[in-house]
Amino acid sequence: MGGVENAKDELMTEYLIKGGTIINEGKRFISDLLIRNGCIEKIGIDINIPYSVIEINAEGKFLIPGCIDDQVHFREPGLTHKGTIYSESRAAVAGGITSYMEMPNTIPNALTQSLLEDKYTIAAQSSLANYSFFMGASNENLEEVLKTDKKKVCGVKVFMGSSTGNMLVDNEKTLDKLFSSVPLLIATHCEDEGTIRANLQHYEKIYGEAIPIEAHPKIRSAEACFLSSSLAVSLAKKYGTRLHVLHISTAKETELFDNSIPLEKKLITAEACIHHLWFSDADYATKGNWIKWNPAIKTAEDRAEIWKAVLDNRIDVIASDHAPHTISEKENAYSSAPSGGPLVEHALLAMLEKSIEGKISIERVVEKMAHAPATLFRIINRGFLREGYAADIVLIDPKQNKIVSNDQVLYQCKWSPFNGQVFSHSVSHTFINGNLVYQNGKLIDHFLGQRLSFNH
Repeated sequence: MGGVENAKDELMTEYLIKGGTIINEGKRFISDLLIRNGCIEKIGIDINIPYSVIEINAEGKFLIPGCIDDQVHFREPGLTHKGTIYSESRAAVAGGITSYMEMPNTIPNALTQSLLEDKYTIAAQSSLANYSFFMGASNENLEEVLKTDKKKVCGVKVFMGSSTGNMLVDNEKTLDKLFSSVPLLIATHCEDEGTIRANLQHYEKIYGEAIPIEAHPKIRSAEACFLSSSLAVSLAKKYGTRLHVLHISTAKETELFDNSIPLEKKLITAEACIHHLWFSDADYATKGNWIKWNPAIKTAEDRAEIWKAVLDNRIDVIASDHAPHTISEKENAYSSAPSGGPLVEHALLAMLEKSIEGKISIERVVEKMAHAPATLFRIINRGFLREGYAADIVLIDPKQNKIVSNDQVLYQCKWSPFNGQVFSHSVSHTFINGNLVYQNGKLIDHFLGQRLSFNH
């Protein structure tokens, strides 16, 4: 594992990044940045220091805080034929994602404090990026959920729709108890299971086992999403719950969220994902199961309204919902092909490409992928370029493109829905906790990330 086990014995190296174009907190300016003892020690013009450091010339490059991905599925434990915390965190840091929050639908599901801590133990030994893991909720584990340490765990995940194992929470009394008693942020996957089952039966009657992929957004319909999302929002309003609705995929759902108050005061927040911002149902004809996700990618009109909600702050963060499956699994017929796809290596580049298209400014990309996740989850000392904050830093080269090729991706599954895409930017350097972990296409994988902590 590239010496990961020896990471804690390494001495901290000091770096002086010279002349980068800093993009941070809505501002853009040229400056130096000094990294010392794992933190950002100084930001300023022409920093001169009386001792030896490693200098990095960042002229012409963007210097941004590392991205924080609030929704990934790294598949360990139990599904390591798809990916591991080590393999997928490598892809993340190469893509400029320096911290992630991983979901509980591994095997076994993270439904007890002991099983949750097992995942932290794995990450402490193998994750190159900083990490947190959601506690899972089921219809039977409320007592375990209430033991979750809100200072050390990002939140509780509730699957109010299709899920793996025992994680579908469809009991009204259970939902009521969760929303009324859990003091942590509750993150929800919202799709109404009854609606989906009825839609599936309808298409099975028409096509049998040969349902076309184009039926996916009709089976996992806009109505199914809105029914579930609106229920979650109504419960959160009833009980004053901190609710975060994941992967908004429909225009109608965007109407559920408010932009009249600042993010740090919001109790109800929402996330948009890369694939719902990039693809539409027109892409099923060429991409097929490679863009099969839950919730489904829907119409171009839905995509346009999601963009609008991102830009007017009804939707607060942009994430990947990274979910690797093997090529052989994805090549199955629609009904048996799993939903999800790998995205962490190219999520930031995809949004920077949208900045080239004039869809979103780079300042807003940084806001939605670094600042806002840190603020929303109340992560301590990360997500911003500030003196005294952890040195989670990414250098972007706007003049060096990145060609996505399945045979070169770092995902263990060895494919990308962006295969063949040419991105206009590339990640040249990634620092995590002051350690240089990626440089010009090469991973330096003998440093470990840290467990995120929260100011709840």
